[in-house]
Amino acid sequence: MNRRIIGLLLLAGLIVLGCIAPGCIDTPQTTSGQSAPPAGQETPDPAAEGAGNVSAGNNRFAADLYRHLASDPESAGKNIFFSPYSISTALAITYEGARGTTADEIASVLHLPVNESLRRTGFAGLDAVLNHGDRNYTLRSANALWAQETYPFLPEYVDTAARWYGANVTNLDLAGDSEASRQTINRWVEEKTEDRIRDLLPPGSIDSMTRLVITNAIYFNGTWVKQFDPAETTEEEFRVAPGETVRVPMMHRTDEDAIYGYAETGTLQVLEMPYAHGNGTELSMLVLLPREDNLTVAEEALDAETLADLRDSMTDRRVRVVFPKFTLETEYSLLRALAAMGMPTAFSYDADFSGMDGTDMLFVSEVVHKAFVDVSEEGTEAAAATGVVMNLKAAPGEDTTPVFRADHPFVFLIVEEDSGTILFAGRVANPEGS
Repeated sequence: MNRRIIGLLLLAGLIVLGCIAPGCIDTPQTTSGQSAPPAGQETPDPAAEGAGNVSAGNNRFAADLYRHLASDPESAGKNIFFSPYSISTALAITYEGARGTTADEIASVLHLPVNESLRRTGFAGLDAVLNHGDRNYTLRSANALWAQETYPFLPEYVDTAARWYGANVTNLDLAGDSEASRQTINRWVEEKTEDRIRDLLPPGSIDSMTRLVITNAIYFNGTWVKQFDPAETTEEEFRVAPGETVRVPMMHRTDEDAIYGYAETGTLQVLEMPYAHGNGTELSMLVLLPREDNLTVAEEALDAETLADLRDSMTDRRVRVVFPKFTLETEYSLLRALAAMGMPTAFSYDADFSGMDGTDMLFVSEVVHKAFVDVSEEGTEAAAATGVVMNLKAAPGEDTTPVFRADHPFVFLIVEEDSGTILFAGRVANPEGS
């Protein structure tokens, strides 16, 4: 069970992978390097039914989000890399405070177990597995809540986040000193990811209306069981499209000890490259390689049933492996993607997060995600972080008069009003220019 749970946590290119009163600050705790979760957090059997349900839901979400990102015209020809586990964990903590349609949509998109006990013990169990510790690799995940120090969140929500997700609270002046708060949260993310994820929250993502930020950070660093010899790495062509190649460093492992899990179909080759481990969970990279240039064949195999069938069909055999060294860094604002996938209400003024504060005044203003991966002869380093920013809706009677400040380039039209005909069109890039 452990191998299946963890082996599919980081799809999309790499598959590896309580106090809110004013003035009262608790530093978020993490299970990094510990053999048990933090004090107060439940310790269920990681192989329990809840963990299996949460893992299955996470993998379905991974495939859904991958396909959505891959189909986005802005992603055409670009690399994709993200941590579905990081995103689903941060949004699961957000879900704990959602109610009504808002909760239903989040649960549907994330494929969360409907049963409360299975959901909570599942996330707690997986968190315990990830933070179990191993002498041969580093793998850890951490959650935190960052709350406006004067805002009255419900004790039940705070307790749930801490007990089941290990997400303790730090009180900040999010509204009054947004920039200092942003930097504090970003420093926490950098610390948890060995500085691989920097500036998770971009400038302007926290403002005077922000009341809560929910974060997850995940980090992995492991070596291959069968490492590649750097002396065998050579510059070779990598085909990026039919008739188009680039020169990249390609690693080689073709000796008699190159024994790997392997499977193939008429259109696909599947390779499993394990990471060295001691007493912890087995981790591996699963690579889906189309026989031709049709990447769709590999992408269509990302559904849970197909992946399970492929893994079940794998046998250990000698394989001549030629694999590129690469480093990827990605960042996403996920509002549009998640809304299109079926949870738009959370991002609107119709959002209901009354489970957080007893009111309907909060909504999700941003979901940001950053990820990093480096694959070399020795092994793999990967990190990712997710931030969910909760803002206050404009209060009744508040001045919502828009400000139109044309202090940057703009387009203008001269229109004949009756017919709507555009007579002139232009762009002002520099008012002093010609």
